[in-house]
Amino acid sequence: MMLRRAARGAIDGMATHDQPGHGWTVVLRRQPARMVEGRPEGGYTDAFEIVCCDCGDHPDLDYSEVSPELRQVRGPYLIADGIAAYRAHVGQYHPSASADSMSRARIPADQV
Repeated sequence: MMLRRAARGAIDGMATHDQPGHGWTVVLRRQPARMVEGRPEGGYTDAFEIVCCDCGDHPDLDYSEVSPELRQVRGPYLIADGIAAYRAHVGQYHPSASADSMSRARIPADQV
């Protein structure tokens, strides 16, 4: 029970939003098999991708629907490479958000 309460508290303290402009502009996410009408369909691949709304991307678009320039940002990546690419992208294009987002991403072990 204690773990459940701690996990709920950690989740309650997190900002989660489904639409860009509601607190986030760049995200590393698992790549959907395909997007249909803005929703993931067919499960997810083992690859990860970066979606950056500030660069003109949108989370409802399928990989095949974005420009070649945005595909360079999106990836796909293996998880470790995706984390490194995310940090590099945020550091280069969103330097004021870089330190804040990285510190929020770390949850102390006693709160997990």
